[in-house]
Amino acid sequence: MRDCDDQAETIAFLSQAHSYGLDTPVERIDTHAAIVFLAGERVYKLKRAVRFPYLDFSTLAQRRKVCEAELALNRRTAPDLYLAVEPVGRLPDGSLAIGLGEPVDWLVVMCRFAPECLFETMAHQGPLDPLLIRELADAIAAFHQSAEVVTGPGAARVRSVIEGNRTSMAALPDGLLPAETCDDLCRRSLAELDRIAPLLDRRAMDCHVRHCHGDLHLANICLWNGRPTPFDCLEFDPELATSDVLYDLAFVLMDLWRRGLHGEASLLCNRYCDMSGESEGLATLPLFLSMRAAVRAHVSASMATRQIDPAAGERRRVAARGYLSAALAFLDRPLPRLVAVGGLSGTGKSTLAGGLAPHVGSAPGARWLRTDVLRKRMAGVTPETRLPPSAYTREQSREVYARLMTEVQAAVRAGRSVIVDGVLADPSEREALAEVARACKVPFTGLWLEAPGDVLRARVDARRGDASDADAGVVDRQLGYSLGDLGGWARIAAQGEPDDVRARALDMLSA
Repeated sequence: MRDCDDQAETIAFLSQAHSYGLDTPVERIDTHAAIVFLAGERVYKLKRAVRFPYLDFSTLAQRRKVCEAELALNRRTAPDLYLAVEPVGRLPDGSLAIGLGEPVDWLVVMCRFAPECLFETMAHQGPLDPLLIRELADAIAAFHQSAEVVTGPGAARVRSVIEGNRTSMAALPDGLLPAETCDDLCRRSLAELDRIAPLLDRRAMDCHVRHCHGDLHLANICLWNGRPTPFDCLEFDPELATSDVLYDLAFVLMDLWRRGLHGEASLLCNRYCDMSGESEGLATLPLFLSMRAAVRAHVSASMATRQIDPAAGERRRVAARGYLSAALAFLDRPLPRLVAVGGLSGTGKSTLAGGLAPHVGSAPGARWLRTDVLRKRMAGVTPETRLPPSAYTREQSREVYARLMTEVQAAVRAGRSVIVDGVLADPSEREALAEVARACKVPFTGLWLEAPGDVLRARVDARRGDASDADAGVVDRQLGYSLGDLGGWARIAAQGEPDDVRARALDMLSA
């Protein structure tokens, strides 16, 4: 790092309340590359006049350029949050002003939000609302769909990140991160890259490499105007922000998983896949999650060396080693399995399947494939949009189940465990799932949920904002189905509390 222009006068000016016409104190937040001033209802972000190997803010022209890039790029996801780029200017009398005079520096001006609106803050306080997680997944999926496609190789881009992580770890002071562990991580990462390189190159050719957010973790997501809103993207180098969309997603998935929010990580991943149609690409997740943890490992270790407070430095060192261990653990690929959760409408299939998903398979849990959601995707509508009865003909249901089998097989072959959630009343549907498991040579478990008719009717009538369109009339028709032989499927009484039902199911899966 090298300090360049002298910004002392500008920083002192921006630290004073009267510079903004305020009489309340200005709060200051320092990072390695910027200083953020919180003044009233606004946020003013000043780029430090520094040069690192990976960024250059050393000149006034460079800082203006990167501020303008930050404004434009963040307006892709947070147009109402980012307001303007304004100069800190020199007036004729020699004083400084914001927005006037001869520019001596540049600021990104944003709206200010309360700290409790930050997803990182909410994550510290406890579990995140599932509705917020679904809305966040929808926002990320929509952003990735609209982000600029970048042509070029896929595997080579990933290799450069792995090698960059190795270089950054090697540059740390001796003993900060165990050298043997770092070497092992690099070796295993490159081996995994070699295994999936053809997939990465295919995904690049199929437009999955885009100019993404680049820094999509919980501290860069807020609740703004009632909506989950990613902000503060990586603005200083388009090349660093360009990646496979699943590598972009992997940052927030890794962040949630490392915080112990496994249910949230599972839901976010599954909802994203439901909205984007991801299937084969799931094979990239072990490596992408590991790479994100590796980045956090060397960044945390580097920050530990810059702490004045010994206790703060030790916390950073502990965090860095934790991320390094996680990076290795993410590369583990246990044998996938296929689990099916069947039962009539209202038995709680989706509640159970979603609750099981974080506990089945490797991070961020099993791919949860729900026939109701798949039907909506095939119809081109959101999962919560109601379909007319004409969308539930036998022919359309056959098409849904045929597509289901294709997606199950693709996910399992990608190394992911899968949980299928559907009525599965027809013995042929249940047998088809068992056949997929046999063809893929993975274990199969069928769970059949049962509850009295009055419980089923009450549950479907109480649903709001759900992917299922079933009502009490549908339940009455299903109660007349001939289910045939359930074979080896385990029957589970489903009228109890969801946590109790899940516990019984987990016992059966671990037996």
